[in-house]
Amino acid sequence: MYAIFGGLLLGWALGANDAANVFGTAVASRIVRYRTAVILAAIFIVLGAVIQGTGGIETLSELTKDRDANSGGSANSALIVALSAAATVIWMTRLKLPVSTSQAVVGAIIGAGLTRGFGEVPWGGLGKVVACWVGTPTGAALIAFLLYPVMSRFLASLRLNIIGRSVFLKTALIISGCYGAYALGGNSAANVTGVFFGADVFHDLPIRTYALIGGLSIALGVVTYSRGVMLTVGSRLVQLDAFSALVAVAAQAMTVHVYAFIGVPVSTSQAIVGAVLGIGLFKGVRTVNKRTLLRILSGWLATPLIAGIIAFAAAALLL
Repeated sequence: MYAIFGGLLLGWALGANDAANVFGTAVASRIVRYRTAVILAAIFIVLGAVIQGTGGIETLSELTKDRDANSGGSANSALIVALSAAATVIWMTRLKLPVSTSQAVVGAIIGAGLTRGFGEVPWGGLGKVVACWVGTPTGAALIAFLLYPVMSRFLASLRLNIIGRSVFLKTALIISGCYGAYALGGNSAANVTGVFFGADVFHDLPIRTYALIGGLSIALGVVTYSRGVMLTVGSRLVQLDAFSALVAVAAQAMTVHVYAFIGVPVSTSQAIVGAVLGIGLFKGVRTVNKRTLLRILSGWLATPLIAGIIAFAAAALLL
């Protein structure tokens, strides 16, 4: 039972880091107030987790099922994975870097598994997840690159005055942010409780309850500690106006929602950064802050490595 507290901490860290991915661009462009953004994000994250979060939980749980179910080690392994991933994401959040909680979790799974031997790591099941890591930012960048001119022509066809355009963009940003939060909950609940479902920490507890627990912990992180990363994504990578922010959030939400249907937990951080880069490439590569981009990419590379090292050390000492 105590092991679930590791999952709750991981969910809190995930929410603190990933809230930027659905409302960061809107908040940084001063179209949506921070308080409004976090309340809406929290509500729709929980809805997404409950309605569509079970698929990713099943996928991730397959990577963490203990081969010796009677050893009592499953719950302890799940706790080590969750705490290692949470520590990594919290550290990156302190650095105001948007990182992949999915990568942190999988890195921790590999690190903990290696203490039992190379063959104990579920390498086959990891292929699907890792392939999606590559496809997520690439797909989001492509969608944003193609979506920008289409939405621009649509907005021009409405022939709105300045006030009408402002109202339209604010409404559309709020709707897109809510959709992105729903997709975040549906996709990322697995990162919080998937390892515990695989370890059967709560015997015979319905999978949807695991999804609810994941969604609530993510929502708590959004409400309490998400401002710093929001500003990094929303203003320091590419300067976005309200329309560009709308395109970025829409592209991110569409990308993540696809993976929620597939049942693979992917990084909303990678999706929003890919979307923002897609817009930057459409406008011209000079609009991209290369220093910020390099910091973000370094964080992506370091996240699974750091989580894996922490989990390996903890598992070697405690299991």
